Amino acid sequence: MDSLSTLSENRKPYRGRLAPSPTGLLHLGHASTFLTAYLRAREARGELVLRNEDLDTQRSRAEFVRAMIEDLRWLGIEWQEGPDLSGPLGPYSQSERREVYLAAWRTLLDQGHIYPCRCSRKDLAATASAPHEGDGHENGDNEEPNYPGTCRPAAPLATSQDADQASRYDSPAGANWRFRVPDGRVIEFHDQHFGMQRFVAGRDFGDFLVWRRDDAASYQLACVADDAAMQITEVVRGADLLKSAARQILLYEALGLEPPLWYHCPLLKDAQGQRLAKRHDALSIRALREQGRSPEDLRTAWICRGRLELEKHS
Repeated sequence: MDSLSTLSENRKPYRGRLAPSPTGLLHLGHASTFLTAYLRAREARGELVLRNEDLDTQRSRAEFVRAMIEDLRWLGIEWQEGPDLSGPLGPYSQSERREVYLAAWRTLLDQGHIYPCRCSRKDLAATASAPHEGDGHENGDNEEPNYPGTCRPAAPLATSQDADQASRYDSPAGANWRFRVPDGRVIEFHDQHFGMQRFVAGRDFGDFLVWRRDDAASYQLACVADDAAMQITEVVRGADLLKSAARQILLYEALGLEPPLWYHCPLLKDAQGQRLAKRHDALSIRALREQGRSPEDLRTAWICRGRLELEKHS
């Protein structure tokens, strides 16, 4: 476990979070990340928040919410606030936090940071630079391709010739809303595990989604709004979200909020070098529990650099 001296210097009481998405059963990759988050919170003598990231209404299931809480507790992970415990900064399920996201959307709109996008997935798939479109999530496809700028206005809404253009939108429904990144802006931050990180807006990532056309906040916006409202001081999650930290830093700045510290964990991989995902049902915590495995067994299931030897656990 790395030193938490940076957190001590920050002089804020440590608040970490677990942010699983109930779209499937938790697997060994999740266990590794969540155990790291738990141990860092415990070492810092801080608090841990469980947040149910159930914005994906098509795939989220109540049975997966129950399973993730049971599996996390079985692993020996404890939290002080969450959907099963309540707390002063709830609710702790994203499906119940729409007003928080709408307030953030309105602030971004009024300040000219976002614009409506009418492009469909089919439209983006037709461009060479955008073979697919995804809305990042910690437990799903976390990358979206660089947006080609099809709907990007020549000037931010708040500074356009029609100064009242932004006020015409009462709701984000019906369009994809994108954050207008400052092209060429260098975003640097120190990751508590991987060290200094550097990304260039407009090159490493483009205008990204903050609200989806199905009238739901994107992962990027919901994550920032929730972590800020829940007073999270350090975000612990997988290394596949390093680039998301750069996007989210821009959102924190635009909303006038202080970003947390970052700790990105190496990803567990299977014998073929592919990162573990929910399709690895045989390596779900629930399946391993049913096989008679113990939490201690799982603590030895990952080795240096996050490479898992599947044949030892099949």
